[in-house]
Amino acid sequence: MLTPMLASLLPLLLLCRISFCQYSSDQCSWKGSGLTHEGHARDVEQVYLRCSQGSLEWLYPTGAIIVNLRPNTVSPAAARLSVCVKPSTDSSGTNIYLDRNGKLRLLLREQDQAQGKVHCFSIQEGALFIEAVARMDISRRITAFQYELVSDRLGAEAHSLGAPCQPCSDAEMLLAVCTNDFVARGSIKKVEQEEEHSSVTVQISHLYRQKTRVFVSAGVRVRTWTGHIKMPLQCGVRSGEGEFLFTGTVRFGEAWMGCAPRYKDFLRLYHDAQQQGTNPCHVDTD
Repeated sequence: MLTPMLASLLPLLLLCRISFCQYSSDQCSWKGSGLTHEGHARDVEQVYLRCSQGSLEWLYPTGAIIVNLRPNTVSPAAARLSVCVKPSTDSSGTNIYLDRNGKLRLLLREQDQAQGKVHCFSIQEGALFIEAVARMDISRRITAFQYELVSDRLGAEAHSLGAPCQPCSDAEMLLAVCTNDFVARGSIKKVEQEEEHSSVTVQISHLYRQKTRVFVSAGVRVRTWTGHIKMPLQCGVRSGEGEFLFTGTVRFGEAWMGCAPRYKDFLRLYHDAQQQGTNPCHVDTD
């Protein structure tokens, strides 16, 4: 039920059709309101997002919007990107579909969004078609999610329940050291099985790079770091002796494991490639 105050203001808002639709300056994010859409609810508004990550917030949804993810790149590699969407746990009021040439495939029902789980799909599968669930009372309904564009191997597979856990090839391993969000040398201290993934607690002795603060310093005088890296349950990761080279991506603030060879195996591979002149980048192995 609308409060008496909101009930009195709503007709005025609809009559005035106050414009409430804004992008971030670089079109990474979009925020809009169904209050300006009520008078033409049969129309489908087109939204364009052009960054590798951002967010969407649709207040009081009515009708439908189509969200086109168009990254600002002309590289052929853009066709091999995956899109990962993480709805807010307060998100409601819509069903979310994938729209490819007018054919819809359900991605997220309204009741599924409150779980806040990450869902990934290939960018080639189409745009997001977000349709409001018909209700007499649209108050307190907000559809909100974050999105990220990621590489096929390190993105969609990490969040897929049926993700294969294939070992990285030599070329993939060397490239991961140059391009991944984090690269660190260390050991596995503990593995915990959670609902849909494993959480690996690691202690880092050499931190080469990290995109965000995935690994936290253990102290000013101690040059070690600790952190947690997620992996699909199917990979069956276990605690092990020795040092590893951990690489991977950061998705929605969480670290996901990519290639993780034993450090001695990486050293052998790296030095062989160095002699052949095929290393894609330099790594300090001292």
